[in-house]
Amino acid sequence: MANSNGGIVGVDNPAVVEPEVITSVTSSSTFTTQPYTSSIDYMIVAGGGGGSGGGGGAGGLRTFTSQPVSAATGYPITIGAGGSGVNTLGAGNPPAGGAGMAPNGGNTIFLSNTSNGGGGAAKEGSAGPANAAGNAQNGGSGGGATAGYNSAGNTPPTSPSQGNGGGTGGYAGNSYYINGGGGGHSAAGGNFFPDRVGQPLAGSSGSEGGAGTQYPATGSYYAGGGGGGGVLSIVKTNPTANNGGIGGGGDAGNTPGPVSPPANGGAGTANTGGGGGGCCYSGGTQPSTVGGNGGSGVVVVKEAAGDYVGSGIWDMNSVYDSVKAGTWT
Repeated sequence: MANSNGGIVGVDNPAVVEPEVITSVTSSSTFTTQPYTSSIDYMIVAGGGGGSGGGGGAGGLRTFTSQPVSAATGYPITIGAGGSGVNTLGAGNPPAGGAGMAPNGGNTIFLSNTSNGGGGAAKEGSAGPANAAGNAQNGGSGGGATAGYNSAGNTPPTSPSQGNGGGTGGYAGNSYYINGGGGGHSAAGGNFFPDRVGQPLAGSSGSEGGAGTQYPATGSYYAGGGGGGGVLSIVKTNPTANNGGIGGGGDAGNTPGPVSPPANGGAGTANTGGGGGGCCYSGGTQPSTVGGNGGSGVVVVKEAAGDYVGSGIWDMNSVYDSVKAGTWT
């Protein structure tokens, strides 16, 4: 005899309705798919580079769609740490890396795909135009460099690009170099912004970090570059001149007033891949400052909603509803 199975004799086997699930993985661990998941969309963001005189580059950001996976299966994830901020002179505690540059952020890895850590920033230059501090490090996005130098993003190259280059610095007068902002996923790091060139206390409020990118699954922004450091702690005429880029980039360490103490760079926001902010340098009579740490990386996974049924007799009403909705496979 017939029953409620859409006219089919047998036992009802109703569909299992699985809701959309969005998971942010913030530390190295194993991600396990839902019982009926067969494909996922995901984003991987690496750790941001450390700040020094310049802003650290954002961690590389990559997105993938409709990637096949097995249901109820664990997949290992490695989350990249942010690079440490270093002393603006490239020495001291904590020490700088090679040639005075801050270290890069760590790589983030999921399903054999890698986003590369953001580039560490260059140290502060000083003592006149002939003694530039040099380049910043390349990375997912590049770190902020000093006058006449720059850094590359999307290193090593991916398609689409995982990031942009860092900004270049400039000479602010009174023998001080100012560094560029760290690159972000959506934009390169800003070049130095001179506020007071030619005045008795020449200086600059630094450079903006490159903007990050919004991921639709969460609505949040990720992979912003760190703001580039200024000098002499002057009052900014451009209110955003040394801000970190949207997406977790740390602000540079300027403080108001031409004789204010120098300030450390702000840290990149954890689990955004934001670059560390550059620090403010105000001359040999003040203690040297430290750039901000880069923000750690993250993996965001989206598992789509759907109707699924087990073995046995199908509920024809559910089959009809799924076919009509285009979800029957």
